[in-house]
Amino acid sequence: MTALAKKMNVYQTKCGTCRYNSGTLNDRHEIQMPTQLLNGKAIADSILQQIRQNVANQTAAGHRLPCLAVILVGDDPASHVYVRNKEKGCETAGFRSISHKLPADTSEADVLALIDSLNKDPEVDGILVQSPQPKHINPNKIIEAIDPKKDVDGFHPYNVGRLATRQPLLRSCTPRGVITLLEHTGIKIMGLDAVVIGASNIVGRPMALELLLKGATVTVCHSRSREVESHVKRADIVVVAIGKPKFIPGSWIKEGAIVIDVGINRGEDGKLCGDVDFESAKEKTSWITPVPGGVGPMTIATLLQNTYDAYLKHIA
Repeated sequence: MTALAKKMNVYQTKCGTCRYNSGTLNDRHEIQMPTQLLNGKAIADSILQQIRQNVANQTAAGHRLPCLAVILVGDDPASHVYVRNKEKGCETAGFRSISHKLPADTSEADVLALIDSLNKDPEVDGILVQSPQPKHINPNKIIEAIDPKKDVDGFHPYNVGRLATRQPLLRSCTPRGVITLLEHTGIKIMGLDAVVIGASNIVGRPMALELLLKGATVTVCHSRSREVESHVKRADIVVVAIGKPKFIPGSWIKEGAIVIDVGINRGEDGKLCGDVDFESAKEKTSWITPVPGGVGPMTIATLLQNTYDAYLKHIA
């Protein structure tokens, strides 16, 4: 249990009405709880080191290294950065990594053929096709071509369906990483009101399913939602993933809420920022993720967690 969680337990004993104890949304009786940063980089580093130790144990027992294969089509600069970061993560975790960097005019059929060969390769545990892909490639075909047992991004309809039916196997990386962050607060998610801003297949929708799995009461706001502010103002947990710089002001955040900012944007001043106005929000929150250094590192760490989970099934 974290230090702040222990403080909250003391607070619960004294007042008996704190929402972290009863699940209700009572006020904090003028007691100011200090905001804590959810340091995703530190937590991710710890996860990678644990995976590295697990890999060392497996190889000492005579097993091969885990292997992640990454396919990158085109010359998108941001995608190349993401792939390099994943390659570095593999190195840190003690994995073998394979990168297939293809020109932008590579046909969809050729990409599908490469995926098929990786599906059949018993030495490959995870397959990732970096997004976005060129417009002539159908991303849904690409996702569905990956063997669900090697779908370490957790995007295949089979894996999303497993999560929806409360039988998760390989889970979407960013939402699973967010759950890990929430678990590090020491606060029970069950019964809390959670609002997810954004309904993408990559983050918003699986994030809602992850929170449901934890027993939260979940509301998803999307581009056609009305009165988003009113939903946010009642939320104990706010997860924002819409790609709009500082879209959520601190005035919308309820006292003591936990805010997870998935967005990463370039602000008007040229600096990186999230979808939440961090400076004003941190005055209200009990926990908040910084941008950068919050959710981003957790996504890569969770990708490698998924790859290691797939690896264990393959060598069993």
